[in-house]
Amino acid sequence: MDATPHNRLRLRRLGIDTYQQPVLYMHRDCPVCRSEGFEAESRVQVTHGDKSIIATLNVVTGDFLVPGEAGLSEAAWRLLDGREGDEVALNHPKPLESLGFVRAKAYGRRLTEAAMQSVVTDIAAGRYSDLQLAAFVTACAGDRLAADETVMLTRAMVDAGERIEWGGGTVMDKHCVGGLPGNRTSMIIVPIVAACGLRMPKTSSRAITSPAGTADTMETLAPVDLDVPAMRRVVEATGGCIVWGGSVRLSPADDVLIRVERPLDLDSQGQLVASILSKKAAAGSTHVLIDMPIGPTAKVRSAAAADDLSALLEFAAHAIGLNVRIARTDGLVPVGRGIGPALEARDVLAVLQNQNSAPADLVGRALALAGELLEFGGAAPAGEGLAMASQVLADGRAWRKFQDICQAQGGMRAPPVAAYVVEFESRRSGVVLGIDNRRLSRIAKLAGAPSSPCAGLDLHVAAGDFVERGQPLFAIHAQSPGEAAYALEYASAQIDTIHILRDA
Repeated sequence: MDATPHNRLRLRRLGIDTYQQPVLYMHRDCPVCRSEGFEAESRVQVTHGDKSIIATLNVVTGDFLVPGEAGLSEAAWRLLDGREGDEVALNHPKPLESLGFVRAKAYGRRLTEAAMQSVVTDIAAGRYSDLQLAAFVTACAGDRLAADETVMLTRAMVDAGERIEWGGGTVMDKHCVGGLPGNRTSMIIVPIVAACGLRMPKTSSRAITSPAGTADTMETLAPVDLDVPAMRRVVEATGGCIVWGGSVRLSPADDVLIRVERPLDLDSQGQLVASILSKKAAAGSTHVLIDMPIGPTAKVRSAAAADDLSALLEFAAHAIGLNVRIARTDGLVPVGRGIGPALEARDVLAVLQNQNSAPADLVGRALALAGELLEFGGAAPAGEGLAMASQVLADGRAWRKFQDICQAQGGMRAPPVAAYVVEFESRRSGVVLGIDNRRLSRIAKLAGAPSSPCAGLDLHVAAGDFVERGQPLFAIHAQSPGEAAYALEYASAQIDTIHILRDA
C-alpha cells in the first residue's frame, strides 16, 4: 500500500533495549493502529525517507506515548536512523513467501538450495519475527539438517552479507567451538601468527550467554568496533587484527539466528557448523583451525560427539572451498584464572609480557594452537610450529605485535578494575577433583559480566590441588555490592562447583 497522510506518525526514541530485535510501540488508541488493524505482535513496516524496517508491534496504554507517536526500541532506532519528531509511514509488510518453506521443513521435508536462500535472505533482511525465527530454528534442530542442507545453509548465510577479499594468498583464522571459560587464546595466537608473516584478520563475537567473548575481552584493551575499511587498514599495517564481527556485517543472518537459538537452548550441529564456517568464509579466510574442547561441561561432551561434529565441519568446509583442521583439546576445566572480560585480558597480558604470574595452561594451549596454525599456513615445517611459536612469545615479538595491533585499532588502554572483590572459601579440606565450567560461568555472569567489563571471577585453584578448609577457592569481582552479593549467594548454593574430595 502506498503511504498516505492517514498512516503517518511522529517518531519517538524510547530508549528501550530489545537487543537486536526492532520493536515498535504504539498507543492502543492510535488511529493508525486501529484503522490498519494492527494488534500486539503484528509485524509492521516502518518507512522513513529511503529507509524501511519491519518491527514487531507492542501496544501500550498510559500517557508516556500519545496516540500520534510511533515509539522505537534502540535496535529499531539505529536501523531507521531517524530524528525525534520525524514523520514515518506505517504499513502492513508484504506476505513472507519463504515461511512456506519453514513450514515444510517443520513437517520433515528437505529444503532445496533456492528455498534455503529465500529463507536466509528474508532472515538477514529482518523480515522474520522472533516467533517465526524460533520456528525455523526448531525445524532445523537436532539432526533435522542433512549434510547437504548444512552446506546450503552455510552458502546462503555467506551470500546474505558482505564478503571481504584479501587479494589472494593464505589467510589464517581460528575458532573455538566453545563451552570453556577463560579460553582466550585468540588474543595470543593472532600476534604470534602475524609476527611470523602470516595474515590473520580475526573477527570475533561478543558474549551472548557466556561471561565474555573475545571481542568483549579485547575491547577492554583496544577498540573493536571497526568497519571493513578500518579493519583492512589494520591488517595491511600489522598483518592481523582482533575486531568485533558484528560491526563488519559478515553473515548477518547468523547473528539473528543466534539471538533466538541461545534462549531456546536447542542443539543443532548443522546450524553450529553453518554459523562457524559462514563467518570464516565471509571474512575471506582460506585456512581455519577449529579448537574443539571436549569435556562433560563443555559444549562437546564426548569423543563420539566430537567425531560427528568434526566430520560435518570437514564435509561442509570442503564443499565451500575452505581448508579446515580440527584440534581436539581438553575441555574438562577452565583455562587461565580470570573469567570475565577484564580478568581474561589480565591473563592475556601476563602471557604476552612473559610475566611469572602467567597461567601455564593458557600459555601451553595458546602456543600449541599457534604452532598448529603456523604449520597449517606453511610458515613452519611440520613438527616445528610449537618451537617457532614459543620463540616468538619468549623473545617479545608477540607482545610488540599485539601492541602494534592495538595501536592500529585505535590505541591501547588498561583494563578496568572492579570496585568490589569477595572471596569464596572452601567448606572442607581435600583435593580438587573437578571444576564445573557452566556453574563458574553462571557465577561470573551474576557478578555482572560481560555487561560490566570488570566483573567476573578469579580462580585460585586447579584440579589436583590440595586445599584447606577456609582457603579461598575463587574471588568474585563486581562493580556494585548488590551484584557481588547476588553472585556469592548463588555460589554458596552450588557446593560442587569446585568438587573437593574430603580429606580423610
